[in-house]
Amino acid sequence: MSGCCDQGCTLEHLRKRQRGTLRAVLAINAVMFLVIAAAAMASRSTALLVDSLDNLGDALTYGLSLYVVTRSHTAKARVALFKGLLILLAALAVMGQILYRLLVPTVPIFELMGLFSILGLAANLICLSLLWRHRQEDINMSSVWECSRNDIASNLSVFAAAGAVWATGSGWPDIVVALGLCALLLRSALRVISAAWKAL
Repeated sequence: MSGCCDQGCTLEHLRKRQRGTLRAVLAINAVMFLVIAAAAMASRSTALLVDSLDNLGDALTYGLSLYVVTRSHTAKARVALFKGLLILLAALAVMGQILYRLLVPTVPIFELMGLFSILGLAANLICLSLLWRHRQEDINMSSVWECSRNDIASNLSVFAAAGAVWATGSGWPDIVVALGLCALLLRSALRVISAAWKAL
């Protein structure tokens, strides 16, 4: 009995806590993707669309992370690599949307941008608080933490863009913030991919 409760029970307890946290943040991000994507379409905001894609990417990331909680270190590194590639794909999708907005200019509805960026911020702060204790446990959870931390910057940037759209009456702040968020996604993708590659 004592042997179980030394290493094995401690590890199983850790994995159980990780699974519970990942299920919670997965549910939050899946719901927020649907809500913010609808708001992005209604408001014609590229920055808000980036935010919704980030939620989708996070939901997929958390699902994959949940899958590998009990797997080997190598399996976790492979999934982390896949997560990095998903973030990179999201960045490329955003670049395509930005190009479209440059060709077909529009002024977003700043009220919707501001409201849903605050709603997204509240949801992501909950996720961040849930993930805080797991941020240095292993490569799987540290990559999840990386995604969640980026979400806070994303929400605050969209809120700032909404204020700038209101102040200027132009769609340019939305595009500029979307470009900044795209750069953040690319940076995050490279960091996750690099860490996973080293672990492999």
